[in-house]
Amino acid sequence: MERQPGSGGARGRLGREEPATPVGGVFIRFARVKKRFGPKIIYTGLDLEIRRGETTTVLGASGSGKSVMLKMLIGLLRADDGIITYDGHEIQSLGENEMYDVRRRIAYLFQGAALFDSLSVGENVAYGLREQFWNTMTDAEIRERVAHSLASVGLPGIEEMRPSDLSGGMKKRVALARTLALQPEVLLYDEPTTGLDPINTARINHLINGIKKAFSITSIVVTHDMGTAFSVSDRLVMVGKGRVIMSGSVDDFRNTKEPYVRDFIDGKAPETEDVSSLLAS
Repeated sequence: MERQPGSGGARGRLGREEPATPVGGVFIRFARVKKRFGPKIIYTGLDLEIRRGETTTVLGASGSGKSVMLKMLIGLLRADDGIITYDGHEIQSLGENEMYDVRRRIAYLFQGAALFDSLSVGENVAYGLREQFWNTMTDAEIRERVAHSLASVGLPGIEEMRPSDLSGGMKKRVALARTLALQPEVLLYDEPTTGLDPINTARINHLINGIKKAFSITSIVVTHDMGTAFSVSDRLVMVGKGRVIMSGSVDDFRNTKEPYVRDFIDGKAPETEDVSSLLAS
């Protein structure tokens, strides 16, 4: 799983031969970030650091702002206040062209795979390459990159198949191949194992770990699946109540006594919850 040479490689990543932020250094930072949608408050003060080369898993209840965090990072949503930096650049101060360059360095694995049914598997994997590197990569280089990316996720030689021919697990792996083809610096995984059976879940977890080791990619994983969280993470972060509730290692989370975090990990509803009002609603 080595990087393939080609005219869309290093130049496709802003022409930077070496990362500005060293491995293990703070690569992405959210500082005092606030966000709300009308009366609904998402963040009252989000403080979080993501280090280069690590896999950070973000946990939290539905509506706690996990996906909002990812969208603010890539500029699809703007923070109401606070600072978000990517490799030393403040996201809020970037113009649209500069923001486009940042987005080229970040790949997003969508929860539902988001494959185009009208395109073949090979065309799906090549889509981002043709959009971003239409003037720097030849058709032969694109085909080579597509083949290598599919092989990297354990699906060699399926370029001519259609998404409708694939199982749910295979669709997730094709979507992952599409992101790898872009050779990103950062991979954002939005619920990567949702809807998968235990065996395919294990395959995706194995791929996430393998990709990190082979490519030294910085990863942010949003998930409710504690098995995935414990399998792939260097660090876990729990968000809720408008902020980071807890941040720590896998062992820190396995052994935590913090009631809110403990209930989430164990899948336990608080004993003080009014069940009758929940049923009525």
